[in-house]
Amino acid sequence: MQIDLDALFAKAPSPYMLVDTDLRIVWANAAYLAVTGRTQARLIGRILTEEFPAPPESLPDQMLRGSFKQVLETGEADHLPLIAYPIHGPDGQLEERYWSATHTPVLNADGAVAYILQNTVDVTDLHRGAHGGGDGAGDGGAPLNLGVDTTGRSAALLQRAEAVANENLALGQMMDFFQSAFDQAPSFMAIVNGPEHVFQVVNQAYSDLTGHRDILGKSVSEALPEIAGQGFLNLLDQVYTSGEPVSFTEMPAQIQSDPNAPPSLHFIDFIYHPLSDRTGKTVGIFVQGHDVTGKKIAEKQLTATREKFRTMAQTMPNQVWTADKDGALTWLNQRTYEFTGHSEGELYGEDWAKVVHPDDLATTVEKWAGAIVEGKTYEAEFRIRKADGSYRWHIVRASPLYADDGTLSGWVGTNTDIEDRKNTEAEIAKLNATLEARVAKRNRELEAVHAALRQSQKLEAIGSLAGGIAHDFNNLLQVVTGNLQIAMRGMAAESESRARLEQAMRSVKRGATLASQLLSFARKQPLAPVVINLSQLISETSEIVHSAIGEGIELEIDLAEGLWNTNIDPNSMENALLNLAINARDAMEGQGRLTVSACNIEIKPEASPPHPDVGAGDYVRISVADSGSGMTPETLERVFEPFFTTKSDGHGTGLGLSMVYGFAKQSGGYITLDSEVGAGTTFHLYLPRSHEAVQVLLGMADAGLAGGSERILLVEDDEDVRDTARHSLQQLGYQVTEAGDAEAALRLLAGGERVDLLFTDVVMPGKMSGYDLALKLQELHPEVPVLFTSGFVQDQIVHDGRLDEGVELLGKPYSQTELARRLREMLGSAGVAVEISQQEQPEAAEFAPRAVEAARGGQLRVLVVEDDALIRLDLVQMLREAEFEVIEAGTVAKALELLTSAPVDLLITDVGLPDRTGEELAKEARGLQANLPVIFATGGMDVPSAASLGNCEVLSKPFGDIALMESIEAAMCRDRKTA
Repeated sequence: MQIDLDALFAKAPSPYMLVDTDLRIVWANAAYLAVTGRTQARLIGRILTEEFPAPPESLPDQMLRGSFKQVLETGEADHLPLIAYPIHGPDGQLEERYWSATHTPVLNADGAVAYILQNTVDVTDLHRGAHGGGDGAGDGGAPLNLGVDTTGRSAALLQRAEAVANENLALGQMMDFFQSAFDQAPSFMAIVNGPEHVFQVVNQAYSDLTGHRDILGKSVSEALPEIAGQGFLNLLDQVYTSGEPVSFTEMPAQIQSDPNAPPSLHFIDFIYHPLSDRTGKTVGIFVQGHDVTGKKIAEKQLTATREKFRTMAQTMPNQVWTADKDGALTWLNQRTYEFTGHSEGELYGEDWAKVVHPDDLATTVEKWAGAIVEGKTYEAEFRIRKADGSYRWHIVRASPLYADDGTLSGWVGTNTDIEDRKNTEAEIAKLNATLEARVAKRNRELEAVHAALRQSQKLEAIGSLAGGIAHDFNNLLQVVTGNLQIAMRGMAAESESRARLEQAMRSVKRGATLASQLLSFARKQPLAPVVINLSQLISETSEIVHSAIGEGIELEIDLAEGLWNTNIDPNSMENALLNLAINARDAMEGQGRLTVSACNIEIKPEASPPHPDVGAGDYVRISVADSGSGMTPETLERVFEPFFTTKSDGHGTGLGLSMVYGFAKQSGGYITLDSEVGAGTTFHLYLPRSHEAVQVLLGMADAGLAGGSERILLVEDDEDVRDTARHSLQQLGYQVTEAGDAEAALRLLAGGERVDLLFTDVVMPGKMSGYDLALKLQELHPEVPVLFTSGFVQDQIVHDGRLDEGVELLGKPYSQTELARRLREMLGSAGVAVEISQQEQPEAAEFAPRAVEAARGGQLRVLVVEDDALIRLDLVQMLREAEFEVIEAGTVAKALELLTSAPVDLLITDVGLPDRTGEELAKEARGLQANLPVIFATGGMDVPSAASLGNCEVLSKPFGDIALMESIEAAMCRDRKTA
């Protein structure tokens, strides 16, 4: 570029100076040299800010550099109305001077800034005059030629110029800050204005995404033509028109990020948010988002990798499995299911232990736990059960999987059959020296002892709970039961005293139910759900909850009106409430406030559920809130784990909340909790709504024994059981048709026999079961209801621990009262109910007709062995009223003395006795009388000797006179069959 600057500005009275883009001085006119006191030789080639330095980062330095930067970036002139900038005078002294400057860009042929022309005026004297520092005189004291009438206005304008300069600097600094933050933001951002969506601002990330195109000042459709037809322009128009934001995740978009390549597919998360003016009118749109293409591709690759692994694992001859970082199994290949006979999902979590040989389980678990803690390769040998029940040795290896950050993320393992190798090793071991055999035997014994010790420690809490609390509780209930029944005999049905005693008996039964649940929590018990309204259940349970939490805790019940029905097991629900209440009591240390509330909750599909496992729908939510100490985050993570407890040893098993969690899940719901240290805990139990009507459940003594005149088809293969059932049904007024098996019953039905209800055992000999018979009946007479009975859970009618929908089951043994109530519930108003008054109800002895008949003939002599005097007194009185001959003892030694002196026909004994156990007594009694029938009356549930000795009955406390007579009849009938 050829510019004759001397010809243009050399003789100009105003100072001019030219710098290049590095702020290097390339020319200055005479006026500039005069006002700065410099020479051409000194200035030319020097950096402006080095020749005229100001304190770094000072206000003058920032203003000057900011002005030059503005010109270089925009290509437009910039003005500094007033800048205080120090300069060294001819004498070398630094003097504070004031200037007014204009910076004009000089563009090259390409339109880019090549030089900057500075025109600067020294206004020091004017500034001082404006601020009262002088008279406005110029150099040498001569007044500036501003005119008398304009001096004041000039001073005011100069002050205004100074304020504007300072404001512009501050504004520029703020704009620089926000532009820097905008550019450094990790997400892409842009601002578009007007209905045409013209780009006003874009940050670096947005520029990177769009290929660094020059898009400022252009509309979106003009700047990014490739997005036409992809829906983005329509969304912008929608936001601009409606004033409502929109957002999307992982939306596909074809964008030309590389100017030398065609558009490529991206996945973006973004939001369009409207920008409004003071009147609320939309004037622009803020665009913000993230390019998640890498994440989407990684997820797709991960899915492909997983599928590749699954395909490979399914084709391998070995058993292959995966586990999470804590060792819980998450997947197994088909070979594993084929070998074990289990279905998919049945061995997930910690359920894999079900197929490990009991002798190998403790060592296997210990090694696995150590590998998980250390994050090292796992290897162990143990036996795995096949589908046919046999075991085969396997070597099990697992390798840890690590995430990119080095943390343990999971495990992958294999099981290899080494049964043949083990057999070979066993044969070789037989040839070893005797010493080696003894050492090996001793090692196995020690391993067994250690395994037993570990198992004993693991079950210590369970044994303490079941054997201590429940056993003693049942003993107490037995005393109450016996005295209540004795007290009720002879009372009129309508008397107030009898009503109170019957209420007490219902409470005893509720207590017995709770004790039974505590004793059998580890068994696979089927839920028997019925449609109920929780308002009634919670109200009725409040008394036992209040008793459990103690007088120091205030109990508040808050039940919403119009509470929906739900289909659950009432006993399990009561147990869940009790567990939550006891947990809250311990958290409050016996003092505080417990609130039990219930309300209806509707979870819509678009709403955020309280937990990922809770689906959309209608729920009844039961909340149990305490004012206790709350839980730490560590406790919250493990609160529902089985056997996890924060209590000291011997003060809790950690099973209560696990049981509540399992009940909620098994009922189709879920449980969540909110807790904060020092602010208490609230458990929320979500149970699905039922649209069916409430099923009315009668209590034990509600309206006496309800019988009927309908015809019942009774199907039972055991002749004695069938005879007893027929007798009970006929006493209730029913007509009875009997069949010994399903085939005989089907012939009766096919021959035109009309019945009102089928009462059948589930498992029977022959080709047809009771379940098959029920299916055939439904084909012939779909209106006839079916009541099943069984002594244990049957897979034909129970799945996942719950009775199949529509199945009615009466568990054995059952009382006549329970049978009567279930029949009337099923027959309902469609049948003919017959109320049997209290005076018409049979005495307890009538439920064991053969045994009582023998007793009245003087043939049955009973030995009762019970150390609790009150229980023994009640039991002896029941038997004597039934006309048995009774002798009694409180210890094993006394009982053996009585047995040695004279034989007896029946032994009834408690299990826990002061000197020895009732099981030991039974064994010695059998040595004296080989076929002596034995009834174990116990507060527990597990009496191993009952099965091994044979001809034994287990009568669980608390029991009444009817249950006692039924047990005697069963024992004596079995004795006759054995004989």
